[in-house]
Amino acid sequence: MTAPGVSHRKLIIGLCLGCVGMFGFGFALVPLYDVLCEQLGINGKTSSEAAQYSQVQVDEARTVTVEFMAQVQPGMPWEFGPAVKRMEVHPGQLVRTDFLARNLSANALVGQAIPSVSPGQGAAYFNKTECFCFNQQVLAGKGSANLPLIFFVDPDLPESIHTLTLSYTLYDITDKDLAGALQAGAMK
Repeated sequence: MTAPGVSHRKLIIGLCLGCVGMFGFGFALVPLYDVLCEQLGINGKTSSEAAQYSQVQVDEARTVTVEFMAQVQPGMPWEFGPAVKRMEVHPGQLVRTDFLARNLSANALVGQAIPSVSPGQGAAYFNKTECFCFNQQVLAGKGSANLPLIFFVDPDLPESIHTLTLSYTLYDITDKDLAGALQAGAMK
């Protein structure tokens, strides 16, 4: 028979190792999720860098409906939305549209928009050459801005996809970046 202190020690060591393992697994979940979604093509993420547009053969025989949606983080005093809610585009056509943002508060705020494309398989074919989502948006109190989006749908978009929905969620990152943005003179 073992002494009671030895079995308790083994139990405590086992529990501590279990906690460390769970903590490490928690950190590994985000990169594992990103890899899994990328491999399966289900993430809906668009590139965070500007795509290069070269004169592509525009497929005028085909149209794709592009829908635009926008939402603001709860509690963020901004109005944010697309100037146009939907448009018909030809794959390969370079298209410009705008989103409108207005700061309803009296204080300067910094926002960052995060895009998502649905269906997720279509994200790889939705290319932004210029997007407000590439940069943080600083708006003075009661300020407003037109935020440009220039994009094209790759002509290789599968024939089964007829509609792409581009959705932006705007987050308030003022606490993180307002001081740096104000010093850089990025106020709009």
